[in-house]
Amino acid sequence: MDIPSHFLERAVGQFSQLPGIGHKTAMRLVLHLLKWERKDVDAFADSLHELAENVRYCKVCHNVCDGEICPICASTKRDHATICVVESIQDVMAIEATQQYHGVYHVLGGIISPMDGIGPQDLEIESLVKRVGEGDVNEIILALSPTMEGDTTSFYIFRKIALYTDVTITTLARGVAQNEQLHYTDELTLGRSIVERRAFKSNP
Repeated sequence: MDIPSHFLERAVGQFSQLPGIGHKTAMRLVLHLLKWERKDVDAFADSLHELAENVRYCKVCHNVCDGEICPICASTKRDHATICVVESIQDVMAIEATQQYHGVYHVLGGIISPMDGIGPQDLEIESLVKRVGEGDVNEIILALSPTMEGDTTSFYIFRKIALYTDVTITTLARGVAQNEQLHYTDELTLGRSIVERRAFKSNP
């Protein structure tokens, strides 16, 4: 379909780069924006500029934040001896929504997936091992999605951290459905899985 405006076509092309957004959906979103008042479009554009300019990644856990350290890592009310290892920032938000966890996090930025060309070196695994090696860590919770890739990543991390015999390694109780991404799990189930977490077994 020919688009009668170069500017419209460019905007549709940019929206189409977002995950889950096809050409038709992108067109519908852009045409909707055209109906907005100019001040609202400007506010929308400004929020994207501010996002790219100001949002950073915590130098400790790799969660998103506005400064060098995220509010969770900076909090004196959190249990810094317990680290919950998650795949993504969405998982942090999902677990926080349960209000059942009071430790800190470590965001890997993905999981090991040879099919997608993602190996251990592409993830924040070594920085996790470094945190454990610095001491003052009592428990590592492997809160990765119960998929083949998630289990592979958990086993890899287990082997790296098992050398530190004074650190307990646990995983979520299997209330989370097999092959379900963690951040899609309902809050009640996820919260119970955290509270009822169990020792990680290298050969379940």
